[in-house]
Amino acid sequence: MGDPVLSLRGVTHAFGAVRALVDVDLDVRPREVVAVVGENGAGKTTLVRVMAGDLVPDAGEVVVDGAEVALRSPQVARHLGIATVYQDLALCHDLDVVENIFLGRERARGSLLDEVTMEAEAQRLLALLAARVPSVRMPLSQLSGGQRQAVAIARGLLDDPRVLVLDEPTASLGITQTAEVLSLIERVRDRGHGVVLVSHNMADVQAVADRVVVLRRGRLAGTFDADRVSYEAIIEAITGAHGGALPSRGRGR
Repeated sequence: MGDPVLSLRGVTHAFGAVRALVDVDLDVRPREVVAVVGENGAGKTTLVRVMAGDLVPDAGEVVVDGAEVALRSPQVARHLGIATVYQDLALCHDLDVVENIFLGRERARGSLLDEVTMEAEAQRLLALLAARVPSVRMPLSQLSGGQRQAVAIARGLLDDPRVLVLDEPTASLGITQTAEVLSLIERVRDRGHGVVLVSHNMADVQAVADRVVVLRRGRLAGTFDADRVSYEAIIEAITGAHGGALPSRGRGR
């Protein structure tokens, strides 16, 4: 899969006396889905916020394309090719699909919005994802949960990022909508992007992940090739089975 486009090395972050992340390593390569799993409180959300530029870690390195960087804001992260889709999607239900995709990044021609260009680009992005959205001028409130997730992913792909971070993208979705979102994730990977999938759903992880990173109590509890690790081994790493000791780090691709 080539060299990592994004690497975290020894990332540590604390909220007062609570150490949310401790010496965490993570690599993301083009054309792979890296799933991050763990129980509630394992540090997954904090890790997402670090990659999104929303939190600056207390220690450790963030490396993009082999160079150490400082992700001091979401704008810096996006500029460096890291886009994040949060669980709440950060979309406006009263706006239509085009307006949501370009919200805050509108295209203009002179003093007027370039509606034609934005609509064409929105249609192109959704077509790349093979997303089934009836109309790009339909308000988000009229779309299903899976369709809204497609719009959020299209928004994340607007600037052609190297890495797309997805925080619990199938939470609260039904079986059919979940299948649609998993297909979207595979299409994003197949187009050459690296994908970080944060999920509590092991069925989703097993369906699309190339590697699985397990966090436990803020620490790295294991990194596994998805096609070589059993469900039971991942659960043991998540729960700290066999006396509660953290397993050694597995070999990643």
